[in-house]
Amino acid sequence: MNLAIGSCVRRRRFPQLSLDVKNLVGVGNESANHTSGVHLWLVLMKAHRAIERRASASIEELGLCLSDFAILEILLHKGPLPVNTIGPRVPLTSGSATTAIDRLERRGLVRREVKAGDRRTRVVHLTAEGRRMIEAAFVRHSADIEAATAGLNERERATATRLLRKLGKSAEGGIEEIGSLASSGHH
Repeated sequence: MNLAIGSCVRRRRFPQLSLDVKNLVGVGNESANHTSGVHLWLVLMKAHRAIERRASASIEELGLCLSDFAILEILLHKGPLPVNTIGPRVPLTSGSATTAIDRLERRGLVRREVKAGDRRTRVVHLTAEGRRMIEAAFVRHSADIEAATAGLNERERATATRLLRKLGKSAEGGIEEIGSLASSGHH
């Protein structure tokens, strides 16, 4: 499903996917096990969707799409960047990043400049108008995300962040392990 948002297109993967923990009753012997990997995945997915909906609504209210907001935000916090380094950080494909930067440039929010000493490299800078817009937008968006995550106190947020980082690193390691097994011919 593609949803047009301003000049951006947002792709939603698996819009028909609506899993519910209650639907797991009777599946295998894990129905009563609320510590199973499947249960954790479902809870994480639901929490992510809820926060993502709030974040997207917050950004859309500012007249931006997620990719434009992400580019402006990274330029605000990291400073001017070469065009080819923005996409992987956001993350966008090279073509999508160029399209988003073109759109932001037409709106007068960014400008491209040739890098001194390397005419092949274009560096993207915030314009004064772009800086004003993203600074105000980021303050508002931060407040919206604070409200969306207010269900956890500071200590719980720190614990959740630490555990989710640990889970992410573990899952990434598992993906790399699966990839190395597949490439070596072991199944």
